[in-house]
Amino acid sequence: MKTAAHCTTTTTTPDAYRVVPALLSVSLVFAVFLVPGCAGPKQKPVAIGAKKFTESLILAEMGAQLVRAGGTAARRDDLGGTPALWLALTQGDIDAYVEYTGTITREILKADPPDLDAALAPHGVRASKSLGFRNNYALAMRKDVAAAKGIATISDLRAHPALRLRFIPEFLDRADGWPGLKRHYDLPQTDVKGMVHTLAYRGLVEKALDVTEVYTTDGEIAQYDLLVLADDRNFFPAYEAVWLYRADLDARHPKAAEQLRRLEGRISEAEMQQMNSEVQVQKTDEGRVAGAFLSRALGIADERADGTLAGRVLETTYEHLLLVVPSLLAAVLVAVPLGVIAARRPGLGQGVLAATGILQTIPSLAVLLFMIPVMKWLIDEGTGAPPAIAALFLYSLLPIVRNTYAGLTGIPASLRESAQALGLPAWAVLWRVELPLAAPTILAGVRTAAVINVGTATLGGFIGAGGYGRPILRGLDKYDVPLMLEGAIPAAVLALVIETLFGLVERLVARRG
Repeated sequence: MKTAAHCTTTTTTPDAYRVVPALLSVSLVFAVFLVPGCAGPKQKPVAIGAKKFTESLILAEMGAQLVRAGGTAARRDDLGGTPALWLALTQGDIDAYVEYTGTITREILKADPPDLDAALAPHGVRASKSLGFRNNYALAMRKDVAAAKGIATISDLRAHPALRLRFIPEFLDRADGWPGLKRHYDLPQTDVKGMVHTLAYRGLVEKALDVTEVYTTDGEIAQYDLLVLADDRNFFPAYEAVWLYRADLDARHPKAAEQLRRLEGRISEAEMQQMNSEVQVQKTDEGRVAGAFLSRALGIADERADGTLAGRVLETTYEHLLLVVPSLLAAVLVAVPLGVIAARRPGLGQGVLAATGILQTIPSLAVLLFMIPVMKWLIDEGTGAPPAIAALFLYSLLPIVRNTYAGLTGIPASLRESAQALGLPAWAVLWRVELPLAAPTILAGVRTAAVINVGTATLGGFIGAGGYGRPILRGLDKYDVPLMLEGAIPAAVLALVIETLFGLVERLVARRG
């Protein structure tokens, strides 16, 4: 025992830590190359972007079907609001999306230029002619509530400061949204909060709120017999629907640009409102509604197949696993060495634990959005799976690092001293004694990270990453509970399957140990 006691003073050589940079490099390469489309430069299909509301999804479906009808490959990305779409367009992640002239001037350009094309040119973007309809912002109330309070115009709201106002988060921040509207009309309301568009409509119907913003082509206006308040001081500009597309699209895919312009002047406001109603009220798939219109208006055959429920679940499961698996494996390869460092170097370890802990406190959506420009700079893929995988990788670090640290520091000192007394080098002590003894605790951390990843990956739907988040967000937009469950139930099942598999592995490791 004197020898063992003497050996406890032996300093650890740095050999055990030389593997960390190599593991970091391997993990990052693995995470990038495992995702289809990230392995290297190749000809990308034409990407049509869509915001997270029904009309944008329908128009994006029209765009994708038109491009395919012209003989060019196309895909459609469901992204967030205007800032996300504009960023994706200008940095080349998407090629086109439908925007509204009022949003372009008030929100994107922050000015009302005499020549819209000239103002967009420095950004490498062009605008089509109007698609034929306007979709203006407006405020709406229940007709009976408005009549009881004597409200018919936005100005009339000034006499009712206690009204409960609920708007989508983007409207709360836009220059042509609540801040500008409040100043323009000198509105006194203070009970103003954010709410998803579809849920705000339900809130109006159930009298849980009094006023919300609407789009004038929304099908719910007629469905719920709402009163659209007159914009008597002309705050809202005209919102003509146009294609915004990259200026180089004509050169790269001339047929695609030509096909998109076929929609110019072809959609009336009544037709758009009817299509929105078919999706929102009748729960018809956006692609089917878009295909039916193209067949009527342009003679394009609707060859789109909705697929079976099982087929759609298999597709979203595959997409979800492409988010969860690479991010988890990369996190294991990085977090375990970081946990070893934290256990062997207490001073440095506190910084490692603190850094991974801080990462866990950052809101998931904020990390997702932050990773868009980062991944665009690293691998020229700013939307879709790569930024989602990067965000999930960061979120997976904390439980694995902490459990690796706890497992190593929890090893009895006598076992470590015995190994050192045998004359084993530091790397052999780590590899042959410490890591095997800490394996159950490390696996528990990986298990926790995997289950967290499955749930957090659903947020990837906000940036076009696919997976279970896609049907959940679409179902939320349409208030379609079965569609939401199409994503929520498989996500829960996948989490349980992963939990069970890791439980079996932990028992096997413990039995062998």
